Amino acid sequence: MHDKPDETVGALIEEFLTARATGKPSPHTLAAYRRDLTTVAELVAADGDTTPLPLDRLTVGVLSPRVMRAAFARFAAPRAAASVHRAWSTWNSFFTFLVAEGVVPGNPMPAVGRPRTPLPRPKPLRGEDTPEELLAAVARAEGRQRDPWPERDLAVLALALCAGLRLSELLALRVSSVAGRDGERRVDVAGKGGRPRTVPIEDAVDRVLAGYLDSRRHRFGSRSVRPDAPFLVDRQGEALRRGGLQYLVESCYRRAGIGDRVPQGARLHALRHTFATRLAEDGASAAEIMRLLGHASLASSQTYIEVTAGQQRAAVAANRTNRALSGLAPPR
Repeated sequence: MHDKPDETVGALIEEFLTARATGKPSPHTLAAYRRDLTTVAELVAADGDTTPLPLDRLTVGVLSPRVMRAAFARFAAPRAAASVHRAWSTWNSFFTFLVAEGVVPGNPMPAVGRPRTPLPRPKPLRGEDTPEELLAAVARAEGRQRDPWPERDLAVLALALCAGLRLSELLALRVSSVAGRDGERRVDVAGKGGRPRTVPIEDAVDRVLAGYLDSRRHRFGSRSVRPDAPFLVDRQGEALRRGGLQYLVESCYRRAGIGDRVPQGARLHALRHTFATRLAEDGASAAEIMRLLGHASLASSQTYIEVTAGQQRAAVAANRTNRALSGLAPPR
């Protein structure tokens, strides 16, 4: 393979994004890749000039370690460390792709400094009994709602609070994602970065989910719960979307009167953090929590730690939020 210094940065960015798209990242992730690549490339193209060189004329051979350091210094000045770190990772992936394609002989990014970013702090719901209050309030159909559907709303909260699912993972669920024999029920999750995982669920959660599907049959008929159908739907029976799910969770907080106990910037994610925090408080190990949440590693330098299905199930069974659902779920 030979390096190709005359290829344009604009064309190579498009090739990289096309290659990334085969891994089915979210549209938001692809948009972030494009933004980080073009913003830094435009700083290289400008290089102090009032009329920057278009990216379809900027050649990749220009992107030396010295040039990339200077561009990242300008990029970092007005931005938070997390944004700079994310852009550095994107460019590192971009150059790794170019090396693999034989476009450039090496990756200059190790010569470009990047800020250390502290691990994000958990943001669970505040208050010892807040999850229980939330579940109890949502289980009650309120007359003020135009079309109350407490079974569906409770199912969303149960999956977030007792299985730790992310927003994107909730939206990706299918009816067949909830599977397994009695006593060994589970949710099969399409995790972040395309990593699948299985999360055990207790009987109370299973009954809440079954109650939701029963209510859906009554609303829309049996065909609405075929195995390949989206697990979460709106009040018209259509697949629930990102904005609709966020609004649903916000309305649950309002109905329970706990809006002041939800950390800023962690609306639905606060439920996932509550799941993890309670697991830790009730004795689950770091490896069990890592596996249940779908994280690839305990830290970037540590290897992935496997735990057995039995350990995962025991960790979930210890989550005391399950006990709050026991009195709310319909009998089977």
